[in-house]
Amino acid sequence: MFRGAKVIPITAPEIEDGALLIQHGKIVAVGARRAISAPAGAEIIEAQGKVIMPGLVDTHSHIGSVEGGDSSAPIQPEARALDSVNVRDSRLQKAQAGGITTVNIMPGSGHLLSGQTIYLKLRDKNTVEELALRNADGSIAGGIKMANGTNSRRAPPFPGTRAKSAALLREQLIKAVEYRDKIRKAAGDPEKMPARDLGMEALVEVLDGKRIVHFHTHRHDDILSVLRLQKEFGFRVVLHHVSDAWMVADEIAKAGAPCSLILIDSPGGKLEAKDNRFISGAALERAGVLAAFHTDDGVTDSRLFLRMAALAVRAGMSRQKALEALTIAGARMLDLDARIGSLEPGKDADFVILSGDPLSVYTKVLETWVEGVKVFDRTIATDRLYAVGGYGAGRPGEFYVDEEWLQ
Repeated sequence: MFRGAKVIPITAPEIEDGALLIQHGKIVAVGARRAISAPAGAEIIEAQGKVIMPGLVDTHSHIGSVEGGDSSAPIQPEARALDSVNVRDSRLQKAQAGGITTVNIMPGSGHLLSGQTIYLKLRDKNTVEELALRNADGSIAGGIKMANGTNSRRAPPFPGTRAKSAALLREQLIKAVEYRDKIRKAAGDPEKMPARDLGMEALVEVLDGKRIVHFHTHRHDDILSVLRLQKEFGFRVVLHHVSDAWMVADEIAKAGAPCSLILIDSPGGKLEAKDNRFISGAALERAGVLAAFHTDDGVTDSRLFLRMAALAVRAGMSRQKALEALTIAGARMLDLDARIGSLEPGKDADFVILSGDPLSVYTKVLETWVEGVKVFDRTIATDRLYAVGGYGAGRPGEFYVDEEWLQ
């Protein structure tokens, strides 16, 4: 049991002198310190002067050296992030050092559709399967990555214009509708079934709402193009980046589309993001849109994820909605809010211990816990290296022999 800290449950009021009781990887109780008794034999951790909040949810990341489709075609739904994530990439540990416990790892956005994403818990494990979150049927959880705007506009076979980009996506979705119709008409008769097509299978999951579309889009007109396609085909969508969200917040709200924002506080990037504003979070909040933040690591560093909320509050977003945007809002976008995103009994014991308020530039992540297991501790030298080191921190720089292993 952790006691004495300020506890921020997210879905309930903040508790100044709080307690968090965990057991077997789950949250058992959260509340005022005086109201929660530790069971016999429980380990008591005094946390006065610290802040405990849920583990952060990054709805859009590229850690793990993830890859998706190649240059052979602009639409490749059969490509899976699952088959390319390197769980020994030091950026996973750096994300832990930033308080991130759950990530949506996405292939890149140089395609109209670059492949299937994967939702991971940042456990300290050996294989990607051991990090992967699962659906109720045991399958690996993830969405699908689509994009429009300048990224996917290239030489043939890629589209050269925005209109052609939308046309190619529409054409592929119509093929998926036809493929699904053939399967339904076959009614299980193998003689009538269409030839198996892995890409079409993934798109049918999109059409049936089983796989969420995570759509990279920046400019206001590109955002509306996505909403047009979503209305036509009825798929579930999360708009990612949405640099011009503040321009079309009402249209986004009318479509009921959640937004995953990135707020960059330094110059550079692409031309279509030139109108990115810190006010997007506040504008979406006023319009009633579900909004979360993401890192797009390595566009921004996972270790600085808390900064997103601080910048949004500075521009008018409420403290409550900004903290939700780091946690429960992202969990909802990934269909994981029954398990993560807030400190509530029955949920996974994913949480972060901070040195101070989460919106303060002086605050440090002290510890990160995933399912009741500590995966980052700033007092440990190797962990601290991941928290403060520059490029390449955590990668062996010279040949060495692990004497303990030899024994």
